[in-house]
Amino acid sequence: MNYLENIFENLRRTLERPVLGEVRLAASAAEPGDEITAVTCADLLAMVRRARNFLRKEGLSPGDRCALLAHNSIRWAAADLALMAEGIVVVPLYARQVAAELVELLEDSTPKLVLCGDAALRDGIAHAWSATADRPAAPPMVLLEEIFAADDAAIPDAPRERADDDAATIIYTSGTSGAAKGVVLNVANINHMIPCTVGRLDLLMGPRAAPDRVFQYLPFNFAGSWILLLTCLSRNAFLALSTDLTKLAAEMRRAEPHYFLNVPVLLERVRAGLEEQIAKRGGIVARIFRQARQAWFRREFGPAMLFDALWLALANALVFPAIRKKLFGPNLRALICGSAPLAKETQLFFGMLGVPVLQVYGLTETTAICTMDDPRAVEPGRVGPAIPGIEMKLGENDEIIVRGPNVFPGYWNRPEETARALRDGWFATGDQGEVNERGNWNVIGRVKNLIVLASGHNVPPEPIEEQLARAIAGAQHVVLVGHGRAHLAALVTGGVAQAAVEQALEKLNAELPHYRRVRAFRILPEVFTIENGLLTANGKLRRDAIAARWAAEIGAMFENAKRGVGSRESGVGGRA
Repeated sequence: MNYLENIFENLRRTLERPVLGEVRLAASAAEPGDEITAVTCADLLAMVRRARNFLRKEGLSPGDRCALLAHNSIRWAAADLALMAEGIVVVPLYARQVAAELVELLEDSTPKLVLCGDAALRDGIAHAWSATADRPAAPPMVLLEEIFAADDAAIPDAPRERADDDAATIIYTSGTSGAAKGVVLNVANINHMIPCTVGRLDLLMGPRAAPDRVFQYLPFNFAGSWILLLTCLSRNAFLALSTDLTKLAAEMRRAEPHYFLNVPVLLERVRAGLEEQIAKRGGIVARIFRQARQAWFRREFGPAMLFDALWLALANALVFPAIRKKLFGPNLRALICGSAPLAKETQLFFGMLGVPVLQVYGLTETTAICTMDDPRAVEPGRVGPAIPGIEMKLGENDEIIVRGPNVFPGYWNRPEETARALRDGWFATGDQGEVNERGNWNVIGRVKNLIVLASGHNVPPEPIEEQLARAIAGAQHVVLVGHGRAHLAALVTGGVAQAAVEQALEKLNAELPHYRRVRAFRILPEVFTIENGLLTANGKLRRDAIAARWAAEIGAMFENAKRGVGSRESGVGGRA
């Protein structure tokens, strides 16, 4: 039984069980209260049958490609199941991506049909497509609401038979440099991955009859989010979907999850916001929190002090339980975090609150996952051991390379890039890493981001960038530059003061070897966003684009530093 057959069997087994929901919060006190609009397994199967009937009437056949462009919703999940059940290759696209970029992905994947979540998305694609005269005709586009209006009487629940090497999806990578690539994942990849994720969640939740409560705000077009969706559909779980990211905190509390998937930037913001709120509140609560936090971190970094146990006991009795309930509701067992390494200090911070953070590491090319924390033995600052059935080791420049049934068969229509990525059966991840004697991995940074100074020293920028971003109040992004230069410099965005940057650099530089010290900086007036092309669809830095946009400022910064203009030990300041 493959992963999809297992999902359909799981849905048929408990027809009246609620399986998916959308969190809907009242816009004001005058409107009806907050609620979660839910569907049962029977409802979801009926939606899938209607969608499959529509797809057949449109003439789609196994092996055809169909793009799915929509925000997360119950309809998205039902359409995805219907497409896979018909043997159609799903091409999920990011609804927040710029229309011109979406058109490029559609031209590359050549889908037979595009399913759009709403008219605005459809019209945006149509307008961007028509902007180039010599482009071939756009593929047909229909709204999700249209496909669920079809009759479902003639469609069985069972999915079509699939071979292990049949493509299930083409997921486009975010493209930090160059064009995005379509990652083909096949049935065998997913067949291996879902039991691995189910097994880890079984360890977290233990034996229980009640369904897992799961919350989801990350888009389903990202591989990790999609694997979580399939995992929830494969087990006794209820998945509540965010519908308004501006109300994320309130949605989270309403969903009352046992666990949910996160990206590091959100957890960093939650931590910073909580610490700021408690500091402003003052009083005995703020003092207990501050003393307990210091005691907790001394346990990790030392040295311990006489009353540490007392302060932690007071916080665990009077402060931390209230914080957990206010932030996450009453049920939370753990936070799951992926897409980038999480700062060790942030992982320890949530552990202090009684909220374990389980890290996951992987790429789209590895069916989203290579390592997962074991809930019974989490090592803060590391991303856990390799999942069962795969091999991981270090190659040249300490690059992590992976071999196993989770590794993709290749990029869509890019044989040369496939050959570069897959070498003798091993996938070159492009990530620098290290592994300890316990088998737990640490991801240091991207090999291609390595800064080689004129002195010959190699500096991975990510750890220093993360430390500075945490240390500078109001900083949104910090980007290190200096490839081929005599020293490092930093670009800083956000509402930050020059004195704050200087202070953070002075403190950090004192702890670093000479070649890793940041000796100049520039505060930029423009933040990095997806819309201005300086961040990828999942929020990663487009370093080449940033370097090109601010080339003059970067050059001037190094020239001033060379001449000693406005220099200090901590660096050259200034705003662009």
